[in-house]
Amino acid sequence: MSDDLPLTIDDLRFDERGLITAVIQDAATLQVLMVAWMSAASLRLTLATGETHFWSRSRGELWHKGATSGNVQRVRDIRVDCDGDTLLILVDPAGPACHTGNQTCFYRELASDDYTTKDIP
Repeated sequence: MSDDLPLTIDDLRFDERGLITAVIQDAATLQVLMVAWMSAASLRLTLATGETHFWSRSRGELWHKGATSGNVQRVRDIRVDCDGDTLLILVDPAGPACHTGNQTCFYRELASDDYTTKDIP
């Protein structure tokens, strides 16, 4: 992959299941809203419609974010990480991202007793 050329779906590194990780971020606040999986088909739908579509590993099917709730995510930009195996999708959300009704899926903290922090050289 050349650093100066736009990438295409064919340049991406999907895993052995044909999936790629997608980190969804609010384009205005930069808050991480959710992490989901995309297949080539769901990414094509996302590009074609301008709204996020994902692959549900639990249901084994494509899903359009917000199709039932109305909380669609309008895509503003899609970025690819340096390895080509993760997408960062900046969106304008029409409502909460989480199925619990929370704005983000990352609304819980891990208790401090469950982890330790270390200085990283």
